[in-house]
Amino acid sequence: VGGEAKKLFADAQALMKEIIANKSMYLKGVVGLFPANRTDDGEDVMIYASEEDREAGKVLDTFCMLRQQAEKESDEPYLSQSDFIAPAGYKDHLGMFAVSCFGCDKLVEKYESEHDDYSKIMSQALADRFVEAFAEYLHRVIRTDMWGYAKDESLTEEDLLKIKYDGIRPAPGYPSQPDHTEKTTMWNVIKAEELAGIELSDSLSMMPAASVSALVFAHPESSYFAVGQIGKDQVESYAGRKKMELPRCERWLSPILNYERD
Repeated sequence: VGGEAKKLFADAQALMKEIIANKSMYLKGVVGLFPANRTDDGEDVMIYASEEDREAGKVLDTFCMLRQQAEKESDEPYLSQSDFIAPAGYKDHLGMFAVSCFGCDKLVEKYESEHDDYSKIMSQALADRFVEAFAEYLHRVIRTDMWGYAKDESLTEEDLLKIKYDGIRPAPGYPSQPDHTEKTTMWNVIKAEELAGIELSDSLSMMPAASVSALVFAHPESSYFAVGQIGKDQVESYAGRKKMELPRCERWLSPILNYERD
């Protein structure tokens, strides 16, 4: 490790101790775990407020999913996140969380007023690391305690970094579900703004900037994947299921469309 890298690490450690001592940053989040089943057509995931509501067929909300569609040269399945949730008749669940690091903006203002760009950038980098660590910790609590589908999990730090645990925590807007508008469903369900003060901008970016959100799947064969390019037939179906006007849906999905919008 070079001298500059060592200095950077030492500076980060010093600033982190200062942040902890002054309590100038803090973490908040909200987590939910809901009875869930995939829809009869296999494309979306319905969640319920309770087991009683599941029995009664009283759906709390639906998470709409996208499926891989670009032709493959192998026999691999065309994946959707809905594949990782059991169909009706089985007691499966879907977890979700949103976490944020607060206080960074105020610290950034302080360093800007002091013309200290180095500390400003360092504090932003630390806020990102804090919230990622919080997300990783919370995911472990969900796996081993709250949901408890991996009660006996015993992994080294190296194994955790290599994602050797069961289950995944993909975020809405990322390759496995590239539609950012699904965040609004999550925010409504877990009340992320009301309970944790985490807001969504008009472009559905999370505020504060140092924030992480995710859906949590327990299926032992669940995996991260990219939906890739999709056709108009799927977009029309998806817009209909979301009850969203097609042109608006196409705007949100424009980076992955395999056709030109009208």
